[in-house]
Amino acid sequence: FLLFVEFVTVSFLLGYLSSNTIVLFPQAEIDAAVQLLLKLKVDYKQMTGQDYKAGCPPSENLIVSNNGPAADDCDGEDLVDPWNVSASSTKGVDYDKLIVRFGSSKIDKELLERIEKVSGQRAHHFLRRGIFFSHRDMHQILDAYEKHKSFYLYTGRGPSSEAMHVGHLIPFIFTKWLQDVFDIPLVVQMTDDEKYLWKDLTLEECHRFTVENAKDIIACGFDVNKTFIFSDLDYMGASPQFYRNVVKVQKHVTFNQVKGIFGFTDSDCIGKISFPAIQAAPSFSSSFPQIFGGKKDVPCLIPCAIDQDPYFRMTRDVAPRIGLLKPALLHSTFFPALQGAQTKMSASDPNSSIFLTDTPKQIKNKINKHAFSGGKDTVEEHRKYGGNTEVDVSFLYLTFFLEDDEKLEKIKEDYTSGALLTGELKKILIETLQPMIAQHQERRKQVTDEMVQQFMTPRPLNYKF
Repeated sequence: FLLFVEFVTVSFLLGYLSSNTIVLFPQAEIDAAVQLLLKLKVDYKQMTGQDYKAGCPPSENLIVSNNGPAADDCDGEDLVDPWNVSASSTKGVDYDKLIVRFGSSKIDKELLERIEKVSGQRAHHFLRRGIFFSHRDMHQILDAYEKHKSFYLYTGRGPSSEAMHVGHLIPFIFTKWLQDVFDIPLVVQMTDDEKYLWKDLTLEECHRFTVENAKDIIACGFDVNKTFIFSDLDYMGASPQFYRNVVKVQKHVTFNQVKGIFGFTDSDCIGKISFPAIQAAPSFSSSFPQIFGGKKDVPCLIPCAIDQDPYFRMTRDVAPRIGLLKPALLHSTFFPALQGAQTKMSASDPNSSIFLTDTPKQIKNKINKHAFSGGKDTVEEHRKYGGNTEVDVSFLYLTFFLEDDEKLEKIKEDYTSGALLTGELKKILIETLQPMIAQHQERRKQVTDEMVQQFMTPRPLNYKF
């Protein structure tokens, strides 16, 4: 925006000089101003992907060049993009700053109360504890629901390995709660095409990972009558309506815009540059004619981690220009790596994650050996000064998976006072995760290839309204 103001200022000066018969400035200064104007024009287009037009400031949603990997390497700044997350503080990402930087809205007490009123249910503990902390247009979704107009959910998974870790469960646990509470359909995009473009994997491997990951998603308990899981590699070729929406988005986003949003460079393959349009397409109900009968006006709500927001800022900017609704979003915080909250879990580092395939012994060993502690160096110091729950990974994990608010608060009090030692806190986490993962593994064993095929077959879904 500052560039826009500077551009307007220089343009006004040149216009003033050219419209007055008496020129009070030397020709050299006028020439310099012209050169500055030309340079600003080039800079403006590089940053926004738009040619300058008098009186038309750039779209706010497109001023996101500070969001790409190339622009987030400043000291003291958190790095957050769809592929990388790292924090400058041991406490993790500063989410209040991220809300300001991304231009989203904080999920406040008023919104929580309204969600409870409209749904008739107590807010999920992910909402109560600020794990889902930010939103875009959630009030509009609730407005529509109160008027007896349905909406649908869209979330996704990038299948880069056979095994998912517990951090991957977060959006699906929350999405299932939303589906059950509001009785609405869900589409789950498996971006196997994305993983082929970004990873050193074959198409066959990516598609196989889609099927394996789909089994873990189904094991979360989704209703097959309300849920459609699809592979990009399959569905793109089977749905003309989906592909038409992809093409519409592609036409209305420039190369300069995707470079600014995602940090792409000239050495990136063209598949990466065009992929954001594919992730945008499920935001529009017309991409699923088998579910919505060609309707273009069914609102979409996307629960996702906030690192995916750049895709949907782009989508929300494009939607009105192609005659479609902007999707609404609910953003979650990141599930931290065992080594600390400065980065999120990685499926490529087995010691940073608790996998859904881990045995009880592996879970115990990983937590005891790798979980970053907020405790003091000695028992005596810990008893005297207490531990820090803001950085202790075992406590952070419990905020995700221990549903009892009173028990969690008691653990916090005991740990910060020094009454509870680090080893005892880790034991509580181990005893929480072991049965949870064992139960998930049992449910997954019941998921057959035929069930996966049923979830992944384009078909009508049953839902309220």
